Amino acid sequence: MATVSGVKDEPGQPPALTSLSLAEAAQEAKSKEQSITPFNVSGGFDEQGKPKAIDYDKLVDTFGSQRIDDRLLDRFEKVTGRKPHRMLRRGLVFSHRDLNLILDKYENGVPFYLYTGRGPSSDSMHVGHTIPFEFTKYLQDVFDVPLVIMLTDDEKFFHTPKLSLKDVYKFTLQNAMDIIAVGFDAKKTFIFADTDFVDGGFASAFNNNVREMGKRTTINQIRGTFGFNDSNNIAEFNFPAMQSATAFATSFPFIFGSDAKKVAKIPCLIPCAIDQDPYFRQCRDYAPKMGYLKPAIIHSVFLPSLRGSESKMSASDADSSIFLSDTDNQIKKKIGKAFSGGQDTAELHREIGGRTAVDVPFQYLTFFMEDDEELERTRVAYEKGEMQSGQMKMACTKELQAYVSGFRERRKAVTEEVRKEFMRPRQLVFKGMPGEKEQQLAREKRIKTLEEELERLQKKN
Repeated sequence: MATVSGVKDEPGQPPALTSLSLAEAAQEAKSKEQSITPFNVSGGFDEQGKPKAIDYDKLVDTFGSQRIDDRLLDRFEKVTGRKPHRMLRRGLVFSHRDLNLILDKYENGVPFYLYTGRGPSSDSMHVGHTIPFEFTKYLQDVFDVPLVIMLTDDEKFFHTPKLSLKDVYKFTLQNAMDIIAVGFDAKKTFIFADTDFVDGGFASAFNNNVREMGKRTTINQIRGTFGFNDSNNIAEFNFPAMQSATAFATSFPFIFGSDAKKVAKIPCLIPCAIDQDPYFRQCRDYAPKMGYLKPAIIHSVFLPSLRGSESKMSASDADSSIFLSDTDNQIKKKIGKAFSGGQDTAELHREIGGRTAVDVPFQYLTFFMEDDEELERTRVAYEKGEMQSGQMKMACTKELQAYVSGFRERRKAVTEEVRKEFMRPRQLVFKGMPGEKEQQLAREKRIKTLEEELERLQKKN
């Protein structure tokens, strides 16, 4: 099946450690390699035990993906006729698997769809969570394609001992409304919560794909990919098959139609943060054996924690994050405490300048400031010492206050009725959508499935 030739999806296993001298062992105790998984993001520690920034070049090599280079960006602009998003222009969306093949499909008029998601762990998302969603909206607008958003409330429940199903489901509904406020097109977007969808009358095809993927995936593969051990519960081992199923168009006959052979040829593009890649490496391994195309993936970097670029913002750590529910004053206070790349004194700063590579407020501007020229002027002024740390923090505060304020206004318009419509299984409107006859057959099939489910429940009771 289609994939970039010569690029392995799975990195090789690290060689076994040889015997270390006492000195080497002492150094090893302090140093630690970076760890990037769906459950842990850390840049690691150096020999002195100091935290290190995340090395994205190393991630590309380790994960076996490809860098998004200028040549690919030029092709993107030529094929779409649109200027690449600021996150693409600045290398914040930096890595991919088979994006070139998606551009081939689009250029030849072959339809595809987008798939992204969120694991709801708090009642309010932070600005780092909006990065993949804002970029996904851009892709939806540019390509005019349907989008499926998966809210993995079950996964958060499985993996977080302190969270109850009731808590996670409450977070799910609130997060869904936050996601809608990013600005997605309701006619082209379906959002679902795992705990609702998989037990409903529309998920039989989805569940079959979960079973097919689950049958092919071994416990050892899950251990190796996610670092699980005997203390992880059995539900966690099964969940990757669930997340993979959304990458197959056949899981959603009410969107793409019931002609399985035809629908199996619809490609999927997954915009996500790089920590989600382990889920889809295994998905890509088994897709051809299931008769499907490998899903393409496009990776974004993490929005750094307020404390520094060694880790990402975390909803479980309020002091590391700026939430979409934060007030202007809260944003100002948090940015005021953010890690700075400025010098110890104003005089020294004027003499040798600031360090934008580690300055969190400047890093935030690279994510949220749209104007490339203004961003470059800011960088130059800071590095020359013409702009002080306080001024950098003021500029960042202004940008983020405007960003969050705009979100708050859009969020007010997202009612329960709007949320329910986005989360209602239905035919989406897009180029290449199933014809009226096929849609009618799909509706009749759904009605029959629901009638059979109702009959089963009645017999049970």
